[in-house]
Amino acid sequence: MKKLSLLGSTGSIGTQTLDVVRKNQDIQVVALAAGTRVVELAQQVREFKPQLVCIGKEELVSELKTLIGDLDVKIVCGDEGLTEAATIESADIVLTAVVGMMGIVPTIEAMKAHKDIALANKETLVTAGHIIMRLAKEYGVHIYPVDSEHSAIFQSLNGENPKEINKILLTASGGPFRGKTRKDLEHVSLKDALNHPNWSMGKKITIDSSTMVNKGLEVMEAQWLFNVPATQVQVVIQPQSIIHSMVEFIDGGIMAQLGSPDMRLPIQYALYYPERRFLDSERVDFFKLKQITFEEPDFETFKGLKLAYDAAANGGNIPTALNAANEYAVSRFLDEKIKYLDIADMIEYAMNEVKYIDNPTVEEILDTEASVYEMLKRKW
Repeated sequence: MKKLSLLGSTGSIGTQTLDVVRKNQDIQVVALAAGTRVVELAQQVREFKPQLVCIGKEELVSELKTLIGDLDVKIVCGDEGLTEAATIESADIVLTAVVGMMGIVPTIEAMKAHKDIALANKETLVTAGHIIMRLAKEYGVHIYPVDSEHSAIFQSLNGENPKEINKILLTASGGPFRGKTRKDLEHVSLKDALNHPNWSMGKKITIDSSTMVNKGLEVMEAQWLFNVPATQVQVVIQPQSIIHSMVEFIDGGIMAQLGSPDMRLPIQYALYYPERRFLDSERVDFFKLKQITFEEPDFETFKGLKLAYDAAANGGNIPTALNAANEYAVSRFLDEKIKYLDIADMIEYAMNEVKYIDNPTVEEILDTEASVYEMLKRKW
């Protein structure tokens, strides 16, 4: 029986992962980690009975103890607790679904403990891909992508020679503002930005999808996962979200993975690879669908996507500057403290102002994040 440590268990990916576990009945959850949703975490502990549980803040430990004090489970907290959950001896695989750069250190430590990684925390590769991929090779661990797009690429490469990739076609729905101009977006509300047409996701990633910064992060993630430069990753708008991504090979042949928009598919594929299991998902009916359409991305309106390509080209700690600025800006937008278009402007400012570091260590990556937060707090 495969044994799973799940980081970010109460978020969108985490809860869908547990749904996959619940329906298959042959994965043992040995550790759960969450941020601040104590009640939801306690309910998960009662159902899945892990050996260890981590809550994000120390002040929430007593509340969690009250809720699960009758159970035989070790309670830890904070960053150290997250790393303890990631490195628990009994786990075979760690699914990292925490949001933000806090996922880097636990992922690194899990790899050093010879755990395979099911990766749903894209910031880990965006900011520290040069470290993560080296460690995967050094420790002989596998990284299974959980993002629907990267899972689609991974599936499309099954049985193929990755050296024969011509380009990756990374699909995007276009989000709720597809076809809009920058002028149209001047007075966008939080409610508008959270209204994604196809996917049910957490608030942060939903905003990232609306700005297309998320797609830019995925471009940078793809270059590390599949060892291709960002210039060979082409974003294609595919509004129906049926084609999840494609790979074009040097002979012109294209392999694609299609399916209904359901995150449980890539989650389940990562957990059971190379086996496929039955999934009670909606099936694509091509007679009802009738057509799949494609559009070019609008780099002028969705400036964050262009900035991501710029960050990939510059390398070093510039992707970290982009990611940190985006995290800060999105949090401010979610609190309704800045305007929607300020998000991309803040990213551009941070990328231009941060001190460049060519081959950053983990400490320098985290220092860059802190410095970007400080510079943006001073200006916005």
